Amino acid sequence: MTKVNIVFLLLTSLFLLFFFISSIFEREKRAAIVSSLFLGINIIFWFALIEYNHLKTILYLNKILIIGFVAFIFLSLIKFFPEKEKEDLDNVELFDERDHMFSRNNLQYYPEIMGKYYKDNPDKKKIDEKIHKLPELGEEGAKYYDLYHSKIADASFRILDRTTFLVEGEHSKIQKKTEPEKVTETIKFIAKYYGAVDVGITKLKPYHYYSYHGRRAENWGEKIIQRHKYAIVIIVKMDYDMIKKAPTLPVILESSRQYVEAAKIAHIIAEYIRVLGYDARSHVDGNYEIIAAPLARDAGLGEIGRLGILIHPDYGPRVRISAVTTNLKLIESPKKDFNYIQEFCKFCKKCAYNCPTKSISLDDRPPIIRGFRHWSIKMESCYAFWKKIGTDCAFCIRSCPFTKKNTLLHKLVRFYISRNTINQRIALFFDDIFYGRNYKIESNNSSSFSILKKF
Repeated sequence: MTKVNIVFLLLTSLFLLFFFISSIFEREKRAAIVSSLFLGINIIFWFALIEYNHLKTILYLNKILIIGFVAFIFLSLIKFFPEKEKEDLDNVELFDERDHMFSRNNLQYYPEIMGKYYKDNPDKKKIDEKIHKLPELGEEGAKYYDLYHSKIADASFRILDRTTFLVEGEHSKIQKKTEPEKVTETIKFIAKYYGAVDVGITKLKPYHYYSYHGRRAENWGEKIIQRHKYAIVIIVKMDYDMIKKAPTLPVILESSRQYVEAAKIAHIIAEYIRVLGYDARSHVDGNYEIIAAPLARDAGLGEIGRLGILIHPDYGPRVRISAVTTNLKLIESPKKDFNYIQEFCKFCKKCAYNCPTKSISLDDRPPIIRGFRHWSIKMESCYAFWKKIGTDCAFCIRSCPFTKKNTLLHKLVRFYISRNTINQRIALFFDDIFYGRNYKIESNNSSSFSILKKF
């Protein structure tokens, strides 16, 4: 065997061994089995060449390998994607929060408001009545209901509801003179110090806001007025092992936990700004005036994917978002090009294929909705499924290749797919081999509850 053969044997074997070890630590059983099989085949193949010992064949193979390897490295590093379509976001039709499925579900508890809404939207009444009859999240009757654990998520959401008074507040009458660079740095420190994995700042645009309030009875139907100039967007990540158990009960435990964490950070930053003498409002689960995903995208924190939510470059869609809006002068975060994420979404479609209710579009490119091009899910079928199973599902999040842990292995893969579409198709092909394309939905919580022991 020549030195070239030995080098390729070592390189390929070390990579597959690295993949195998990484898969063991990530508890990815299929990936560990497949990588170990590939490792064995690789070693057998190269040692078979020793036994064969046909010099001309070995030299010919080495030429192919060297040329192929150089070409692979060269092509892998070239960055090329189709130019992103320019959008006119100045004339976007704003989304009315009253039309959101969460808001429409709440109507059943407020007959007077419900009458007003369905008078103006009779087409939504029939489907909403069916959804109203289903058990609420955390209530008995859902597929994954558990007397003890379901109530943890219920308690988390009730706490969020009771902290409404923290969203707004009086600011100090003495306004401190601050340096934008230093106060921006301090705010980012606060976010990270209290648990954020990422934070970005952007100037607010009209399309970042809902048009009217709709989630809460006390201000239902009130027009939302943009009174702030800047937004601080906070990202917290959900635990990978918990999300892997989607759509069983662990997923809503983790989702609700991170909504609480995101809210905590937003409330502290908003209060910090008020102490400095400036107005600020925190936007948290159940009490947003802004639409989180496009705001986070414009703050340089990711791209909106096929599943209709933000895909962060390191944590994929397994994130929760809160925000703070203010007139305190801040420094905007650099704009980042995450167009490669949306390009990957165009042909990946794992979230759509795995969605239990087929609520995610299979279109090859996003349609134009409300005046701009973006993917959007079918809220009614998605939310109805949530209520039937008693969790916020997250099967699309689990299915997304970007969801994987931010380990060295997956950092390398993420860099690889950020270069060009050819890389992306190769990566998806191997993702299907190592991790599978279709995921199983568990019939009950029994196999999922074991993960709770890690806490």
